[in-house]
Amino acid sequence: MLALMADTTRITVTLPTDQVAELKKLTDNVSGYVADAVARQIRHQLLGADLRSHTDEHGAFTEEELSEARARIFGTTQAAGDASAA
Repeated sequence: MLALMADTTRITVTLPTDQVAELKKLTDNVSGYVADAVARQIRHQLLGADLRSHTDEHGAFTEEELSEARARIFGTTQAAGDASAA
């Protein structure tokens, strides 16, 4: 995945040596790999905050809402039992 970064800031990050070794086996673009991982984590946390805000305002999701969300995420061809395993 090629990500265009208009503005960047150089930082120093300390990681366990074994993680760095494994990381270098996975990619020759460590900065890009770490930037993608950070972006994914930020999206995950923002989504979690949005979901908590929604449930605080509207209550828990119904099984129907959850089934519809699973169908949109995983497609409607997935069997009902398979969706709950995800």
